[in-house]
Amino acid sequence: MKTPRLLAIFFMASCFNVSAIYAAEHHSGHGASSSGGGGGGGENACLKPQLTKFMPANLVTVAPGSAFSFLAFNVSKPEYIEVTVKTIPVDVATENKDSFYLVTGKLPAELVNTTARINIKVNAKNPKCNGENGWLVKIAEQ
Repeated sequence: MKTPRLLAIFFMASCFNVSAIYAAEHHSGHGASSSGGGGGGGENACLKPQLTKFMPANLVTVAPGSAFSFLAFNVSKPEYIEVTVKTIPVDVATENKDSFYLVTGKLPAELVNTTARINIKVNAKNPKCNGENGWLVKIAEQ
């Protein structure tokens, strides 16, 4: 009498295992296709750039031509980073720190007695991976 019950339980357990294997086999590759279809993986996947540790701090008063710096995470190439101050393009230097870039530059010397935004744009190959951030500084008279 116990044998039919045992067989029924064994049969049900094996059915659950087969369905779990089938589901894992057919659903584990969500978005793994690199053809431009929907999904989250493949060549089109990216992490948004993170721009942090702004120096000098937000709204601090600085001298004209002062140095500034920030950290850029999730940026694949430093040439994707563009910096402007009051729409004036600023040359920056980047130092690769393995998992991020240390970016340094100087405020334009002609900006005096004003408040200016240091604006950062990261223009990646894939537009979905672009990022933007920035902060304000007060520039003294001299």
